[in-house]
Amino acid sequence: METANCSAAVVGNGDLVSQRERSLLPERLQRRDQERQLEAERRKQKRQNQEVVEEKSDFFTAAFARERAAVEELLQGGESVERLEEAAARLQGLQKLLNDSVLFLAAYEVRQAQEALAQLQAALADRRQQLQPKKRFAFKTRRKDAVSAPKAVDAAPGAAEAEGTLASPPSLTEEGAVGASWLCGFSNLKSQVLEKRAEELHQRDVLLTELSDCTIRLYGNPNTLRLSKARRCTLLCGPVSTSVFLDDCSECVLAVACQQLRVHTTRDTRIFLQVTCRAIVEDCHGIRFAPYTWSYPGIDRDFESSGLDRSKNNWSDVDDFNWLARDVASPNWSVLPEEERTIQDD
Repeated sequence: METANCSAAVVGNGDLVSQRERSLLPERLQRRDQERQLEAERRKQKRQNQEVVEEKSDFFTAAFARERAAVEELLQGGESVERLEEAAARLQGLQKLLNDSVLFLAAYEVRQAQEALAQLQAALADRRQQLQPKKRFAFKTRRKDAVSAPKAVDAAPGAAEAEGTLASPPSLTEEGAVGASWLCGFSNLKSQVLEKRAEELHQRDVLLTELSDCTIRLYGNPNTLRLSKARRCTLLCGPVSTSVFLDDCSECVLAVACQQLRVHTTRDTRIFLQVTCRAIVEDCHGIRFAPYTWSYPGIDRDFESSGLDRSKNNWSDVDDFNWLARDVASPNWSVLPEEERTIQDD
C-alpha cells in the first residue's frame, strides 16, 4: 500500500515537472531565437566593420601612393625653390594622412608608410642641401684689434661662459644665403653649449652632425631634425613638425617631440619622447624611452605652430625592424625606469 502511494506521488511530481517544463518551453525557444538573431547581427556588423576598414585601407593606399609619386616627381626635377617647397608641403600632407589612418591600418602598413616618409624626407633634405650656394673663397685682412681667441657660443641665460677656449659654432648655412630658410645647425664641434632660438628655427630643417660632449638646446619649432655621428651629447628640442632622424649616435640623451622618430645604428641612448606615430629603431642596442618632459617659456606656442596633437603620445610603442617576434619583447630597446627619468643638461 505504501509502495503504491509512493509511486503515485512520484507520478504526480513528474507530472508537475513536465507541466512546468512545458510552460517554460516557449520562453526558452524565444530566448534561443533572440540569441540566434543577436549572433547573426553581430556577425553582420563584424562583416560591415571589416568592409569599412578594408575600404579605408584601400583609400589610404591609393592616396598615399598617388601623393608619394607626386613628391618623387617633384624631387627628381627639384632644381628650383618652388618645386622643393611644394614637395615639402605634400610631404606634410602625407604625414597627416598617415596620422589620421593609423587606427585602421595593419602594423606592416604603418611601417611601410613610415619607411617611405623617412626616405622622402631624407631625399628632400639632400635636394635642399644641393641647392645651397657655394661659399666663395676670399682672403680677409686680419684686424689688429681682433680677439685672439674666438668667443664661445652663448649659453642659456645665467650660464657661465668658458674662458676663451671654445670656438664659436659655425652654422651650416651662411646668413642671407638663398637656402638659409631651409637648413641650419652645427657640425664638427666638441665640448660646447650650443643654442638656437625660435626665430632661427621656425619650420627650418636642422642638421646636427659630428658633435661630441656637447649640450644642444633648440628653443622653437623646426620642420625636421637630424642628429648624426654624435657622441655623449645632450639634445633638448622643441616640437618638430614632421620627422626626427638619429643615425650613428652613442651615449646620448635626447628630448624630442615629433610626428615620426627613426633611430638607426645607435646605442646606449636615452630618448624622452612625444610622438604621434610608432617610433622605429633599426640596428640599435641599449635604447631606452621615457615620456617627453622638457619645457621652456613659449613651448605651448611652439606646439601650436607645429600642429602636433599633444594628447597623442606613443612614446612606448616602438617597432624594432631587427626583431620580428611579436610575443617576445625586443632586447634592443626598453622603457626607462621612473627613477632614472631626469635630464642633466648642464
